[in-house]
Amino acid sequence: MVLIFIDIAEDGSVKKSSLEALTYGAQLAKQLSVEAQGVVLAPATEDLSALGKYGVSKIHQVKNDALKHFDAQVYAKVIAQAVEQSGATVVVFSNNTDGKAVAPRLSARLKAGLVAGAVALPDTSNGFAVKKSVFSGKAFANVNITTPVKIISLNPNAFKIEEGTGTAEVVALNAIVDTPKLKVTAVKKQSGEVPLAEAEIVVSGGRGLKGPENWGILEDLARELHAGLACSRPVADAHWRPHNEHVGQTGGAIAPNLYIAVGISGAIQHLAGVNRSKVIVVINKDAEAPFFKAADYGIVGDLFDIIPKFTEAVKQLK
Repeated sequence: MVLIFIDIAEDGSVKKSSLEALTYGAQLAKQLSVEAQGVVLAPATEDLSALGKYGVSKIHQVKNDALKHFDAQVYAKVIAQAVEQSGATVVVFSNNTDGKAVAPRLSARLKAGLVAGAVALPDTSNGFAVKKSVFSGKAFANVNITTPVKIISLNPNAFKIEEGTGTAEVVALNAIVDTPKLKVTAVKKQSGEVPLAEAEIVVSGGRGLKGPENWGILEDLARELHAGLACSRPVADAHWRPHNEHVGQTGGAIAPNLYIAVGISGAIQHLAGVNRSKVIVVINKDAEAPFFKAADYGIVGDLFDIIPKFTEAVKQLK
């Protein structure tokens, strides 16, 4: 059986990356001629039975106040119990922030082989080989898992979400839940913004914006595109923008369908965090900017002239 971890956002909704993991896990289960099931730990506001349209037949749900706030060690222990009770031989995560924290702990607890950053279904013709990206997305490796229980974490936006029909049976999972060692003292939520990890489109700015007072033109474009807003490391280090918007090798790694880089030179450290984007558009007045080598489309010119026109064109198109 294939067990898929369903990650729940702060507002109780199922994260887009988990819908990708559900589709991936369901197709893997079909490939292995076994059943696909899900496990939910955090409180959810959605109808979990509706997740059956993504290919799972059963959802194991744990209702416990101790799981309200994410704690990787507690989650790993509960999921290990879910694996043992369900008899799962493959566990699928999304390779997002939560998945990166839980999957390795579960791997150590179950002594199970783990491939993080998978980009395709395993090749089961001769073993269980999982294709993953390596060297910051510059190459791929096929890793064979030989342990009885296998763990895969799927790169966000690497697998297309597919909906079918059907409903899933939601059952209570009897699990021992430890008291979290992490204590949450306050939660501050930002509203009206598209989370970078979930964004289909990301607009990102660099030092070419010249200062935080000019960020409004990018905010206008992002608003019209319903896009997430990001920045390069020098911008975050200069406190022009918050560090949670920093993408790159030392920041967040994202894989949107469209990444628009404005006033960013494109150092290799920045490219490492965004090179899994489906389409990259670069806008820079420096025709020799390294980012143009990685771009699918490039515009050489003054961003202060281009971006307002870009935004106006989006408005007209809408």
